[in-house]
Amino acid sequence: MALWLLTIGCNTFLPEIPESNSLLEGELAGLTETQNAIFLRGDEAFNEVFTPAKGLGPVFVANSCATCHPGDGKGHPANALTRFGRMNGLQFDPMVEFGGPQLQHRAIPGYVGETVPPEATGVTILVAPANTGLGFIEAITDLQILNWADPDDLDGDGISGRPNWVVPPDFFIPGPDQVSQNGLYIGRFGKKAAALNLTQQTVNAYKQDIGITSDFDTEDIFNPALGYQTVDNVPDPEVSSATVLDVVFYLRTLKAPERRNTESSEILEGENLFADIGCESCHRANITTGPSEISQLAYKLINPYTDLLLHDMGPGLDDGFTEGSATTSEWRTPPLWGLGLAGSAQGGKMFLMHDGRARSIEEAILLHGGEAEKSKNNFSELTAESRDKIIAFLRSL
Repeated sequence: MALWLLTIGCNTFLPEIPESNSLLEGELAGLTETQNAIFLRGDEAFNEVFTPAKGLGPVFVANSCATCHPGDGKGHPANALTRFGRMNGLQFDPMVEFGGPQLQHRAIPGYVGETVPPEATGVTILVAPANTGLGFIEAITDLQILNWADPDDLDGDGISGRPNWVVPPDFFIPGPDQVSQNGLYIGRFGKKAAALNLTQQTVNAYKQDIGITSDFDTEDIFNPALGYQTVDNVPDPEVSSATVLDVVFYLRTLKAPERRNTESSEILEGENLFADIGCESCHRANITTGPSEISQLAYKLINPYTDLLLHDMGPGLDDGFTEGSATTSEWRTPPLWGLGLAGSAQGGKMFLMHDGRARSIEEAILLHGGEAEKSKNNFSELTAESRDKIIAFLRSL
């Protein structure tokens, strides 16, 4: 009797195990024992909470990677990044002497956080993206990205995407398939595709978001208003290259978001409508990855719904800020996979677009302009029933 009651109690009070397609977090299938050990080390480092004794700051935005990427999902406006700069003629000045391009508004005890200088002409708010599927994004070849580019709109479809050509950091080692143009390389990570690979993205996040130096970048950040090199008392580098690379491996081997309700006729019709009104011109559904030393990522057909190119999104989304060769109104096409689960990491509500201003998928669509103006208008002219089918499809991603 006691055992029966215990069984009933467990079944009554323990939550059901969620389906894998309802979770963004989780590793790639088929990792070896060694790969899984590295993944777990990276997971632990990604979730480490830094303190002043560990090197936090002296100025910072968050005290861990997971703060901005809960459950490996999208961030919340409460933890968004602020970046600033100003136009100097035709050149963009990231205002490094004022603490730019990123604002670190928080500080450890005894220090003072930064403020945006009044001289800044471009200030942008950036909500952290989801982490899932990043290894597949990294495995898309430069040649594939260039094949999609049409900077002069030679085909006359109104879409003129182009890659963001970026100055590589000192530690960047190009792969055999990476294309160079006048010493610049194609960026693919970040809202404006300013990071070349996950190593650069991770090194920058450690330093700019948490104030943590590494073997890749040993110079601590500081608040210029307090004087040059008013840094913390923890010796640099504060994390090793091994830790950084564990985190990079973790990010590369997170699974891609899984579709849901794929047999629904409403969702299948919405998928066709999404293509018909022109959204797939930028949000490309089917991509085959290139070579990768991680075999689970190599030559795989994926559905991220992006072309990784910059597109002019019009004056409504011009934030006056830029990185690399992007203009202030250009944005990288964000991958749409995992979109339907965005709210699960954002407190049950959606905060979409680069700054979280859109509170629903439909609102995000209607904020599109520039090269996406035609597709947006096509969406607006559909019947309410057809628009609902497109939204249902996007929620299934």
